[in-house]
Amino acid sequence: MAVTGTEAAGFPEAGAGSAEAGDGWVRAASLGRLAAEGQAVFTGGDRPVVLFHRDGEVFALDNRCPHMGFPLSRGTVDDGVVICHWHHARFDLRSGSTFDLWADDAPAYETRVDGDSVYVRARTRRDPEAYWRRRLHEGMAHDVPLVIVKAVESLLALGVPPRSLAAEAGLFGVRNRDAFGSGLVILTAMAHVAEMVPARTAAFALAQGVSRAAGDTAGAVPHRERQPLEREGLDPATARRWMRRWAASRHRDGAERTLLTLLDGDAGAAADPVFAAIADRVYADGGHTLDFANKAFELADLVGWSGGDGARSVLAAVVPNVVSARGADESAAWRSPVDLVALAAAGEEELPHALRAGRGAATSGGAAPGFPPHRLAALAEALLADDPGGVVRAVLDALATGCPAAAAAQAVAHAAALRIARFGPSNEFGDWDTALHTFSYCQAAHHVVERCGADAPPEVVRTVLHGALSVYQDRFLNVPPARLPEPDGGAALPDSSDALCAALLGAMDAQGNADLAARIAARHHDLGLAPEPLLATLAESVVREDAAFHTFQMLEAGLRLWRQWGGAPQGRVALIAVARYAAAHAPTQRSFSQTVGIVERLRRGDALHEDGGT
Repeated sequence: MAVTGTEAAGFPEAGAGSAEAGDGWVRAASLGRLAAEGQAVFTGGDRPVVLFHRDGEVFALDNRCPHMGFPLSRGTVDDGVVICHWHHARFDLRSGSTFDLWADDAPAYETRVDGDSVYVRARTRRDPEAYWRRRLHEGMAHDVPLVIVKAVESLLALGVPPRSLAAEAGLFGVRNRDAFGSGLVILTAMAHVAEMVPARTAAFALAQGVSRAAGDTAGAVPHRERQPLEREGLDPATARRWMRRWAASRHRDGAERTLLTLLDGDAGAAADPVFAAIADRVYADGGHTLDFANKAFELADLVGWSGGDGARSVLAAVVPNVVSARGADESAAWRSPVDLVALAAAGEEELPHALRAGRGAATSGGAAPGFPPHRLAALAEALLADDPGGVVRAVLDALATGCPAAAAAQAVAHAAALRIARFGPSNEFGDWDTALHTFSYCQAAHHVVERCGADAPPEVVRTVLHGALSVYQDRFLNVPPARLPEPDGGAALPDSSDALCAALLGAMDAQGNADLAARIAARHHDLGLAPEPLLATLAESVVREDAAFHTFQMLEAGLRLWRQWGGAPQGRVALIAVARYAAAHAPTQRSFSQTVGIVERLRRGDALHEDGGT
């Protein structure tokens, strides 16, 4: 039966002094008129409500279809089912619950009849936070981006902390996929980006992360839980030996049960065994294994280590990555024309001595205070030399003279960022990812060594050596090198933050503007402008795109490297690298941006169905 009736504001709100208004009820319609016409729209409150009179009862739903806002009053009611006439979403007339999971439930309102007056309660029946948490899980389970974006934005608007939302989505991801996938890496990375940018961009970034994590689980085999060994406690030294043994023999069950047993004791002791096992395979899986494991630990930080089994679930998910990885020792490029694997092994033999000497120098006061940025910058430049033996020696000498392992890792990451900032235009497009793999690996090595502390064991610190050799391996990407923007090279560009940020977004609306984007980012930095707008613009330039996995990695790793330099000039390189990489990979179709735009317009109450624009 087609819906008929009035669709105009003709049912005024109850008077402010009435008892009904004080109790949250408003007069919405005349019962006689509603019964005669079958339906009516009441617009006296903050949103239009459609009233239906069926079989002697009165029902009230938000008149905006929750999918994309089309008026339900212009739909059809058949056998207690309301059908929207735009995309044919179907809803239960009584509760507003949808029969189509890609559409949200329509908010339902309580009604009551007093004589000829129909009253509607001015609040919906549902608990908003509980509802949107459920919809977040449903959106992820069925991989529906529109539902995910709505849930993310609604939960953030309700005051749910971004870290909490990312943790909840991350737990869904690890429990519904039998390995730690790229979607969870993006989710964790975007949770970090969200902490550095304004609320709107943060919501966009989190929605991208949650959606990518959901895409990883679509059709995937869920994780099958394993149990710890039936023993009390496991010391870290034994755990490290066992994890390396099981990873070497690709024995997943043994590795996972060992890790879970360790987590039953001291969660903080889990890092050394996992990262040492990964480092047994030099630059495993093109750097991804270390990066993924680092992100698993960072996601466990978001979930929390105390109470429940959330962190255990997260770290268990990375075990398949660890045991299945293939090392660079199986790659011809690392064996010839120079045997980099042999160089790495030789460096690893010296590493314990270098660490002992450096830590002794730091204890005796022989090291330069804090190992200043200019010495780290000099180390980074040394790593760009065309001599792999010299690269290994530069790292070992820095460590032996008091450079903390985490600081050395930061210098290696800076060298990797320089490779991207100087990426030569004569390279093939796919080589951007070669440089990105090294950069994300080196940034992960920095975070890994930091996590393991000042006394990080050599088995973990060797990741810094592996990263330095990968920087050497990428030397061809800077032949010939792109020039870094000169400090005065952007004089023809605007000099205000707003204008520069607008120009940066504009540069990414067309292909081939990597150099222009780099000059804009450099000028913003060189003018000494407050960095926050530039960081937000760089983030927006990525999250608005249908970006590939590596572009999300570049954004997060670059912004975090900039922050690690704490205002030192080396941070300029990180910003240039992010801008060049992002611009080289833009624009895309931006379908996700369209989804976000739809949700934002729905929240404003825009009539999408009346938009005549193109």
